[in-house]
Amino acid sequence: MSSLKRTALLLSGYVLVAFGAVGIVLPIIPTTPFLIAAAICFASSSPRAKEWLEHNRFFGEYIENYRTGAGVSGAKKVRMVIFLWIMLAVSGYFMQERMLVLLILLAVGLAVTAHILLLKTRHGSDQTA
Repeated sequence: MSSLKRTALLLSGYVLVAFGAVGIVLPIIPTTPFLIAAAICFASSSPRAKEWLEHNRFFGEYIENYRTGAGVSGAKKVRMVIFLWIMLAVSGYFMQERMLVLLILLAVGLAVTAHILLLKTRHGSDQTA
């Protein structure tokens, strides 16, 4: 692989990790797809970066759950939905005079809530993860 291609993949991987990190705090941006794409970029460019991502205390769980199909704990689903609606309510407060934006926020909130609730629920001793 050429040095230019390797560098482009490595930089792309870090940009994707940044988007995934933003997705952790902004419920409108999905986290897992960005982290999976970053892992693919790292797998082709830097085994060390891939290893870092897969074992990172913030991001590793997303990739591992996707890879194994383990699902998300019920407690984590509840926290995600609560955080989602708190962030949407804060956004709605600042946009209260823009009806179209409020309707979009409501639609996004309902769609993301449905997506979260439809994720496979992980049962067992690791319920708090």
